[in-house]
Amino acid sequence: MAGGAVALARALRAGCGGGRRGLWALSGASAAASPPAGASPSSGALSPFDRRLKRKQKNWAALQAEPAKCDYLREEVGSRIADRVFDITRTFPLALDVGSGRGYIAQHLNKETIEKLIQVDIAENALKNAVESEIPTVSVVADEEFLPFKEDTFDLVVSSLSLHWVNDLPRAFREIHQVLKPDGVFIGAMFGGDTLYELRCSLQLAELEREGGFSPHVSPFTAVSDLGHLLSRAGFTTLTVDTDEIQVNYPGLFELMEDLQGMGESNCSWNRKPLLHRETMVAAAAIYREMYGNSDGSVPATFQIFYMIGWKFHESQARPAQRGSATVSFGDLANIVPQLNLKASVKAEMTSVLRSFVQRGSLKRHLCQENSIV
Repeated sequence: MAGGAVALARALRAGCGGGRRGLWALSGASAAASPPAGASPSSGALSPFDRRLKRKQKNWAALQAEPAKCDYLREEVGSRIADRVFDITRTFPLALDVGSGRGYIAQHLNKETIEKLIQVDIAENALKNAVESEIPTVSVVADEEFLPFKEDTFDLVVSSLSLHWVNDLPRAFREIHQVLKPDGVFIGAMFGGDTLYELRCSLQLAELEREGGFSPHVSPFTAVSDLGHLLSRAGFTTLTVDTDEIQVNYPGLFELMEDLQGMGESNCSWNRKPLLHRETMVAAAAIYREMYGNSDGSVPATFQIFYMIGWKFHESQARPAQRGSATVSFGDLANIVPQLNLKASVKAEMTSVLRSFVQRGSLKRHLCQENSIV
């Protein structure tokens, strides 16, 4: 049944190397798809996601017999957010977890770092079935885009794998910045653009082969190049944005989609296709295995994570010195290194690095002088 799809997958893999770049061009065509019946014509343009459906999906996932069975990814990212909180050597009297779900960050924190935590999520069932934490917590059902708190309320705001579903990300960042106290910090994580690229490509190829066209089945994600700009526009300073990839192996495409549903991560875009035909799904599974399958028969799923840290401005924060105000040169530092109580190999490496900076500076000045003469 899936023979034609496998042949197509082999041909495309031979042509583009099986990588993600060769198939990304296809995703642009899906932007022209119209919202399903019942959605307003403008909702897809101004509000790409059906927030009511997302609430239902998350509530359904939280009510399953074993909700923790599909929480492995959220728990892992939650622990990495907690590590970044611990890196800041201070105690936060009041913190806010935006899109907390079942408390994936709180379970990794302690009361020595966070004295009190407010957990906010759009799904009430997720808050009711939250994981136990030693931190005193208060649960509030609210939308991430419309935080019901006063300005300058929290010392810390965290968010893990929730903001990729908001319709107005700039507004959400502004809301977070507004509720932070001066010198407060926001630490968050959200899915990046390469998330589930294997699933996206497999479904698109299967639909092209079986139905002559395709619709988006994986929601759009923010690019890392835009994230820092959005945070800066919201008012955050001293920004840090870094990326990471987590790869999870599954028995097949159907097991992956089952776990995504259990995470509450099913697609809720207005322009999604409401139904996938069985033949298309079987073909997609065959393409997935042929193009990306591991030698042991499993298939990988890539989750790209963007981590971000931003501070709300305060006069006490350190600021970069004015250019030209330095009193010690790299050359002087290179002469000081031999006097330090360090291993000889470390001294040699530090001296080499400092001298390279000196040489680059000399070359830059030389080029500037030549350019000014010309």
